[in-house]
Amino acid sequence: MTQEVDRQVLLQQLKSDYRQILLTYFTTDKALKEKIDKFINAVFCANIPVPQIIEIHMELIEEFADQLKLEGRSGETLMDYRLTLIDILAHLCEVYRCAIFK
Repeated sequence: MTQEVDRQVLLQQLKSDYRQILLTYFTTDKALKEKIDKFINAVFCANIPVPQIIEIHMELIEEFADQLKLEGRSGETLMDYRLTLIDILAHLCEVYRCAIFK
């Protein structure tokens, strides 16, 4: 039971970290690369499957879309955040590739 609780805590932390990445992805935040690297390392070390990362992304985008609707704004710009997911998955693939050759 404690492993399941630990996993849920880890997933919540990853979701929080990913939210911060999404919020700063299209800004000039100099710490963004570090945030992405930290997120990728956590995902890699915890052996989180790619579909779970996609699920986290989709949940957050849905939350953002709901907030935009409440504000009476269009969610069209959220489509651009697919680039964030592609970037994260590309970084993760690179980590896996490097791990295989070591």
